[in-house]
Amino acid sequence: METHRIFKTSFASVYPHYVAKAEKKDRTKAEVDTIITWLTGYDQQALEQQIDSGTDFETFFAQAPQLNPNVSKITGVICGYRVEEIENKLMQQIRYLDKLIDELAKGKAMEKILRK
Repeated sequence: METHRIFKTSFASVYPHYVAKAEKKDRTKAEVDTIITWLTGYDQQALEQQIDSGTDFETFFAQAPQLNPNVSKITGVICGYRVEEIENKLMQQIRYLDKLIDELAKGKAMEKILRK
């Protein structure tokens, strides 16, 4: 099976882009971190360790304590694909994160983003 280059890309190299996208729309780094910790189960300290260690996306999601049980409620199109129909689980997890960050940047309320 072919692996996508994003799988080996360091999470730390993309994280500032998530933050910048949010901040450009008057959202905060803390909100980005809340989304990431909600999705992955990392606590703030563990998230910072993952960023500091330069972990790639594949390892980042493989070591995630537990994906949120409500991830199945994340639906819609990101990068031209419906997130709920992506067959590769790792790619789907990455796209879930992309979708949540997009929703944050579009001004959605945190309660809706976190599927409460």
